[in-house]
Amino acid sequence: MDFSDKVPTFVDTFYNLVTDIYEWGWRKSFHFSPRIPGKSHCDATRMHEEMAVDLLGVKPGARILDAGCGVGGPMRAIAAHSGANIVGITINEYQVKRARAHNKKFGLDSLCEVVCGNLPQMPFADDSFDGAYSIEATCHVPKLEEVYREIYRVLKPGSLYVSYEWVTTELYDLDDPEHVEIIRGIERGDALPRLRSYKDIREIATKAGFEVVKEKDLAKPPAEPWWTSLKMGRIAYLRNHVVVTVLSWLGIAPKGVTDVHDMLFVTADYLAKGGDTGIFTPMHMILCRKPDYSSDFAKNGLN
Repeated sequence: MDFSDKVPTFVDTFYNLVTDIYEWGWRKSFHFSPRIPGKSHCDATRMHEEMAVDLLGVKPGARILDAGCGVGGPMRAIAAHSGANIVGITINEYQVKRARAHNKKFGLDSLCEVVCGNLPQMPFADDSFDGAYSIEATCHVPKLEEVYREIYRVLKPGSLYVSYEWVTTELYDLDDPEHVEIIRGIERGDALPRLRSYKDIREIATKAGFEVVKEKDLAKPPAEPWWTSLKMGRIAYLRNHVVVTVLSWLGIAPKGVTDVHDMLFVTADYLAKGGDTGIFTPMHMILCRKPDYSSDFAKNGLN
């Protein structure tokens, strides 16, 4: 039975439950980043976000799409770094409200706009963006080709799109029960329909009409392990579990938040195992270009 039509509702419910916990533990950027010697976690996260817009090569004032913006941590870092106007979209209305509040608080609401919507059916006009990026967001969508086609549609010809994808790597063995359990654990705990193989991403982008400019797993050396903090989080988990339990008992935290916190801790263990074994990466980068056929014709004297 195909449950893909139910995934948007499931993901929306998932983020209703976990957004506050994510903000507490991850601040405002719900994604991983390569660890950089001599740099703090916050600095490494910001550099990882800024790299996305640097790859797009956009100028101040450009209109850029953040496909799957969450509460807008990357959006604000990218807007401040580039001077571009960022339009973010997320399926979760609660995240829209949180993102707008944060944008105003940090004085970036003039550069950052947030709308509620589904990535495969975005409420934007054709050829209306100068560039686009997704940071660990498209993994929640059952059919990646639908998202890539939509992003292709809203990009201006000649513009670039970069995505950091969650994928299984070349080391993943479908015949290894331990490998399969790790990947299934990641999927269950992060509300994912199915993790794609790294081999699928280029093919999907090409079928959507993109030219693939570059593809790289940003988690590989010289980057240091992104999952180290997850393996070191048991003491923090015990501390947070006590706090969450007390807040729930007092009626400050919503009902069920303790169970959600426990689920996220189990999921973190699967993510760490995925990184340790090398069978999973959350930062398979693909940089794509929407062809500008009119420009190509002009260069070749065909206009």
